[in-house]
Amino acid sequence: MPYFVDTHCHFDFPPFSGREVASLASAAQANVQQVIVPAVSAAYFSRIVDLAANYPPLFAALGMHPLYIAQHQEADLALLASLLENKTEKLVAVGEIGLDLYMDEPQLPCQLALLRAQLTLAKQHDLPVILHSRRSHDQLASALRKADLPRTGVVHGFAGSLAQAQAFIRMGYYIGVGGTITYERAQKTRNVMATLPLSALLLETDAPDMPLAGFQGQPNRPERAANVFAVLCELRSETPQEIAAHLLENSQRLFQLPPVEKCVL
Repeated sequence: MPYFVDTHCHFDFPPFSGREVASLASAAQANVQQVIVPAVSAAYFSRIVDLAANYPPLFAALGMHPLYIAQHQEADLALLASLLENKTEKLVAVGEIGLDLYMDEPQLPCQLALLRAQLTLAKQHDLPVILHSRRSHDQLASALRKADLPRTGVVHGFAGSLAQAQAFIRMGYYIGVGGTITYERAQKTRNVMATLPLSALLLETDAPDMPLAGFQGQPNRPERAANVFAVLCELRSETPQEIAAHLLENSQRLFQLPPVEKCVL
């Protein structure tokens, strides 16, 4: 069976901080061999860069999350530009960036300005983007069309409609499959993930957030990407081997990840 890549895990947060080796060992036991760690604000940039440098299975993504739009400063954007200018091969994406219209006082003009600035940086440095979107898929799709990124990216934790997913895919973007599909009540999302082409899907946890069914009230963990995969296999007609092979190939193609033998602890 091909190994798994958790393409979205906030490994710089508890319960992983201070327990990195044990946490990565638990992930590896579930065949989750590589983990991409996206930032949410500039305060975490150096921590994530250091994690990626010190732990071969970890890869960094740097960006400013729309939920914290009131906290981001102009200097943070300058810091991001500087780090991207001097990036190593362990920095594989700009993220987590995007739009969020579910939050109180979304300040959409400010969110859009920050998103556009970060999309421009991604284009300048030939990096893909990791995208957050809540109740904002149409606005995000419009911004992405205007940005016209050559490396595209992934809309993570997708819970929109089939038509919205297909709109992103037509632009070359991937769709992140996470723990939402483990809930039987999430029929819309389960049907979307059962229908989309395998060539458009990536596996993720959003750990320690988005707990899976059966693990409510517990921090999510990267090893539970294997649980998400198992449910995805139940929803689709292809063999588990074929699904796993596509998920791995998609992850390697988008993020230009090295083979796993170079990433062992």
